[in-house]
Order: sequence, then C-alpha cells, then structure tokens
Amino acid sequence: MRVLVVGGGYVGMYTALHLQRHLKAELRDGRVEIVVVTPDPYMTYQPFLPEAAAGSISPRHVVVPLRRVLDKCTLLIGEVRAIDHANRTATVTTLATEEEHAARRERAAGKEGLSGKEGTAGREATTGQDGTAGSEATAGRAGAAGPDHAAGQAGAGTVPLHYDELVVAPGSISRALPVPGLADYAIGFKTVEEAIGLRNHVIEQMDIASSTRDPAVRDAALTFVFVGGGYAGVEALAELEDMARYTSRYYHNIKPTDLKWLLVEATGRILPEVGAEMGTYAVRELRARNIDVRLETRLESCADRIAVLSDGTRLPTRTVVWTAGVKPAPVLAATDLPLTERGRLKCTPFLTVAGTEHAWAAGDAAAVPDVTAAEPGVECAPNAQHAVRQTKVLAENLAASLRGAPLREYAHKYVGSVASLGLHKGVAHVYGRKLKGYPAWFMHRAYHLSRVPTFNRKARVLAEWTLSGLFKREIVSLGSLEHPRAEFELAAGPPPPKDPDAAASGGTADGGAKPS
Repeated sequence: MRVLVVGGGYVGMYTALHLQRHLKAELRDGRVEIVVVTPDPYMTYQPFLPEAAAGSISPRHVVVPLRRVLDKCTLLIGEVRAIDHANRTATVTTLATEEEHAARRERAAGKEGLSGKEGTAGREATTGQDGTAGSEATAGRAGAAGPDHAAGQAGAGTVPLHYDELVVAPGSISRALPVPGLADYAIGFKTVEEAIGLRNHVIEQMDIASSTRDPAVRDAALTFVFVGGGYAGVEALAELEDMARYTSRYYHNIKPTDLKWLLVEATGRILPEVGAEMGTYAVRELRARNIDVRLETRLESCADRIAVLSDGTRLPTRTVVWTAGVKPAPVLAATDLPLTERGRLKCTPFLTVAGTEHAWAAGDAAAVPDVTAAEPGVECAPNAQHAVRQTKVLAENLAASLRGAPLREYAHKYVGSVASLGLHKGVAHVYGRKLKGYPAWFMHRAYHLSRVPTFNRKARVLAEWTLSGLFKREIVSLGSLEHPRAEFELAAGPPPPKDPDAAASGGTADGGAKPS
C-alpha cells in the first residue's frame, strides 16, 4: 500500500513524520510505503524568515533537511501537476524532467541529421539505379521522427504515480493582484530565498545611495514599500528596518532618517490576529520609528519603479515587497476533489476530504470545520497554530483507518498570537492576556523556538541568538550568490570589442598609444 503525501512543507513534513511513528511495523515489513513529493528537499520554518532576513539566524538553520527527518519515507523532488483521484493517480514532474526533454531533443536532432544524410544518399542512388535506396531513406526519416513524436504525445517527462491513500498538503502561494508593474518589480516573502534576496537587496540599495551623486537615484534606492499588514509584512518590515538602521552607522553619508519605510494596508488596522488594541499599539510603535503606516490604502501601480497609492501618493522606489495574503496552491484546481468557493479542499472534522474516500488534507489547502466555534459553518483559520495540530490528528486517523479503528475529530480552540516588531519589541495576545514590548518579543522567540522542528535546529538557533547578543550584527550583503557564474563568465568570455573611434584616432581602446 502506498501513501502519497503531496507537499513537504510544515504540514506535509509533520504528517509524514507522524505516519513514520504510527506505521513502524507496516513500514518495516514493506506493507506500507510513504512517498513524499515536494519541490524542495527541505522544509522552511516561515516564522523565522524575518530574522533570517535581518541576519539574526543563518538561512541554513531556518530550513530542515527532509531526507534526514523522513528517513523511513521515499522522497521525490518534484511537483504534482494534477491528481486523478478516481483512478488513484498523480501526475508528477521531477527535477530530471527538463534534462530528459533536452536529452530527447538532442537524440531526435541526431536521428534527423542522420536521416537527412541517408536521404541524400538515397536520392543519389535512386538517380543512378532503381529507386530502392530512396525508399529505404524515406523509411529512415519516418523512424527518426516517430519516437520523438510519440514522446511528445505522451507528455514526455511526466511521471504517473499511483497511490492508495492521498494526503494533500501543498500549502499556499502569494496572492498577487493585477497591479501594473507588480510582476516586474516586486518580491514576495514566503521562501528563504526571497528573505535572503531581500536582505541583500536592501543593503545593495544602501550601497547605491551611498555612491551616487543623483538625488533622484538616491531617494528611490532608500525608499522601501511593503504591501500587506499581516504577520509576514509587519515582521519583515520591522526586522529589516532594524537591520538597515544599524547598518547605516557604517555609511559616511547615510543617516537612519534618510531611509524611508512605508507600510501599505488596505484595511483599517494591522495584525488583526492580536486584536484591535495590540494592533493599534503596533501602529504607534512603528510610526515612532519613522515608519510611514498607511491604513485603508492600496497599491495601485508600481510600473516604471514608481509606487502609486490609492491616496494619490507617488513614490519612486526600487523596492516593493508584496505580502498581501496568500491563495491555495494551483494543484488543487487540477484535481477531481471537491473545492470551496475560495479554492480550498472541502474537509470533514476528521480531516478527510468531504464525500471522498482515501483522501486527506490539512493546513492552508484544507477548509476544516471548527467544531469549537459557537456558530456553525466556521472554518479553522489557515495558520501554523492549527496546521501543526492537524498533522497529528491526520496521521492518527489515517493509521486508524488502515487498521479499521474509529477516527477522532480535530478540535482546537484558538489560543492567541504573538508577533515580533524587531529586536526586543513585540506584541502578544495569548489566553486573553495582552503583552507588548520586551515580554511579548521574548514570548515570540520562546514559542517559535519550541515549535521549530528537530532538536538540532533548536540548538543551532538558540546558539545563534546567544552569539548575536554578544557580538555586533552582520551587515554583509552576498548578492553575488544569486549569480555565481558571473565572475567566471566574464573571465572565460571573449574580450570586449575595441572602440572604433579610439582606433581611428590612433589610440587603443584602453586609451594607450597605438603601437607603431
């Protein structure tokens, strides 16, 4: 029996981890196989992304290697493109897909080239003989084209993966709106690559501002616009502002007040999860740090590197960070499973997909009824607090269903939230108690340290926090990591062409005298 887990994020990893523990005997004797299909060989602990961007935590310690944690599972690095649950089949593309396509094209090109030569020989033979060779050449051309055409018809590179039980946990992606220029100039904040890329970008903009003599270029480089007042936007903005303000002391011509930080939120408050009072405090705290918080305001355009807001403001900027919500992963639309109006899977309190056998879901992809709510029809919020608890119940229920045991409902009452506003600053609303400042920040770190997977990562993160308290912040930008071959391409490429004007005037391209 094969259990297919779609996604290796927080929900997918923890579900597979719990299944390893509940199905030890079945995995050991080969009665059950757990296959995890994920685009990356690691799980990203997203609550630590703001601190990774600020340099408080190493990027390697924000992720958990799946091969080490899920040692009893089969890990397939790729993406599920479609699911035909009626036939228990998932269509998968892997890391090798593009390589396989390239190899097929090369083989086909080689066969066509050979076929062309044979065809020429055939035509020559036909001219002098009885046409037999020409017929053979024609057959050769057809044979060369045949395999390539058949591969294309079959969808070369995709792998049909059959399963018996399905766990759908692909997570979510950024919800981008049709804002002009957004796809060209903005960056998200959901992956460790985006977080580190944004850190490098912010420091690079400070380098540009420090070295330019053009006031317009300087102002645009030092203007940073964040769209979305939820956890991701507020925490990323707060941590990066902290980092940039500290970094500015090492620039001879940049002061903290030269940096312009703007938070754009379409509703009337930020951080709704911590309540109205704590949200108001967060706005006050950010504004006290010279951060411009615009409530009930939308980004209408960022084309040509100019942020245009709904209140009429126009800001030249080289940095737009989009954190205005998420939407379900696209693979959900490519399934025959029932979906809600918002594109999430319709689920039961037992974390099974409604009206469907042998299909399970949790996390951002699942619309799970909240049985603790006073009103009927309320769904569990798609947040980490529910997701981590749903994985445990899902794994228990899946194992129970394989053994014919009864299932239990998922029930968890929301206990509150914590949020960081930068180093030593935060807000919290937990079990009805409201905290702010240093106590809230400490609670935020303690809670997420307890939730980050594996003792290895907990120890490394704690060690980094301890060292960062003893030493100065890191202010290094490693933007060149995004283009690792650039230096070698410059060295290995052809020399730049000579300036024809310089050559005509009797000098060389480097300004030297023309040799006689």
